[in-house]
Amino acid sequence: MGTVGHAQESTSSISPARSLRYPCGNRHRRDGGGALVKATSDLEQGREAYEALAWAAAYECLSRADQAVPLRGGDLELLATSAHMLGRVDEWLPLLERAHQSYAEEGEPLRAVRCAFWIGMNLALRGELGPATGWLGRAQRLLEREDRECVEHGYMLLPVAFQHEVSGDLEGASATAAAAAEIAERFGDSDLFALAVHVQGTVVAKSGRVADGLGLLDEAMVAVTTGEVSPVVCGIVYCGVILACEEVYEVRRAQEWTAALTRWCEQQPDLISFRGRCLVHRAQLLRLHGEWPAALDEARLAGERFAEAMNPGAIARAWYLQGDLQRLTGRFEAAEASYREASRLGLEPQPGLALLRLAQGNAEAAAAAIRRVVAETTDPAVRAGLLAASVEILLVAADVEAARAASAELAEISTRYGTDLLRAVGAQARGALELAAGDAVSALVSLREACRAWQELGAPYELAVARVLLGRARRLVGDEDGFELELDAARAAFQQLGAAPSVASVDALTGGGDSVEAHGLTSRELEVLRLVAKGKSNREIASALVISEHTVARHLQNIFTKLGVASRTAAGAFAFEHDLV
Repeated sequence: MGTVGHAQESTSSISPARSLRYPCGNRHRRDGGGALVKATSDLEQGREAYEALAWAAAYECLSRADQAVPLRGGDLELLATSAHMLGRVDEWLPLLERAHQSYAEEGEPLRAVRCAFWIGMNLALRGELGPATGWLGRAQRLLEREDRECVEHGYMLLPVAFQHEVSGDLEGASATAAAAAEIAERFGDSDLFALAVHVQGTVVAKSGRVADGLGLLDEAMVAVTTGEVSPVVCGIVYCGVILACEEVYEVRRAQEWTAALTRWCEQQPDLISFRGRCLVHRAQLLRLHGEWPAALDEARLAGERFAEAMNPGAIARAWYLQGDLQRLTGRFEAAEASYREASRLGLEPQPGLALLRLAQGNAEAAAAAIRRVVAETTDPAVRAGLLAASVEILLVAADVEAARAASAELAEISTRYGTDLLRAVGAQARGALELAAGDAVSALVSLREACRAWQELGAPYELAVARVLLGRARRLVGDEDGFELELDAARAAFQQLGAAPSVASVDALTGGGDSVEAHGLTSRELEVLRLVAKGKSNREIASALVISEHTVARHLQNIFTKLGVASRTAAGAFAFEHDLV
């Protein structure tokens, strides 16, 4: 929420967290009644608690004061903010509506505009477009009655910037947000400046000018971390900037700002709003850095926090992250349940669900799913994450040409965005494709680049996956010692992480592990492999083994995954090479 609690017409921003000079501070002292004296005491205590960021105490005291004698504009905003910070968003809006009405009755139209702006923006974010349009229209109409320029004109540019962004006009969105930031600077409004520059930075980064966008996001964060903005704006900008960094794969900044957000949350023990988002951001970073048990705990806690704050979209993100961690550790049933819960809450559970199908040996379903979601997605940053999974899945599904196209597009996006994480992803996809094509020399170069990048980013799982690919490339050029060194290191990393499926995959390549048959294959899979090596079709294999063709196909996908091959021909060659026929 914007600035609250001062009597001036809003030509500048004075946060209530920085000023306790309220317009209605002593209005109850004129009556000697005990109830009014008690209301005054509650009001003063509520303001003091607000100043101390003690949201539960502020809410309780201000609520009691409001029950005794209805609060007016500035104090209603304090109560509204306290409710918001406690996750009581459904109470926040009615309180703001009361504040809006109070300001209108008290002859403070610009303060009424500010309340109407926040109501409209919140309703829009919740998808209630009709009421949102009504409130923003009311704010605009009140503003048009003013015969002078004021900072509220800048606030009303923000919905316009969002409309440009939604329609795909990123240049228009950036220019509008920049105009709002200029008004904020002119009137010294820190809240508007932080919001506008944050919006501008997000849009500029999304348009592909990542370095420029990140510079603007850093500027917005300076205002936040120096304590210049009000509480709700602080949380909005923290979370928005971190999300923007994550969307363009800028891991280091996301990590720095997540640490700052964590410190901010820890200063407010009662805080519910924003804490859940903080936990999701932390969980994503913990997952990248290989601290999987802690990441899973944070994701679960985030879901609980979001449930308290009634935020289904954020709960979905927490469920999706849990699904990824469960998939990587081999708890496939739990992963599927988590992905389904994320989907139920409105989040597309891809590429995680497709990668789960791949891990289960169903490459056909995985390929169908990833093709569908890539075809539906237009945002380049979102496509980048899907394309990386697409290369992995399509190579196993033996659709090399489609994998090549995905890798080429991923390389273009990586070059355009220029972030370290995307460079690592792009190099690994390129190396996997070169390896599948038999170009071991080129694969060695690409995979070395990927390994260096993952190591610098502190991403042990991704580094281990790249080392498996690198080991296979070294084997192709005759470096058997190099193959063993890379796979030993990768297996140790997988083992430490608890990545059971990846451990099994390494064992299948090296002939190690606890499988009852060589190379990690079950006895039935070995029978299927031998018939494939003899050139038998799925129908012929099904007839020979008295099983269905569907079961044969499932066995084949398991074989491809365990042996790390992408086609029947490669599987047959593997069988002959290792005397399995």
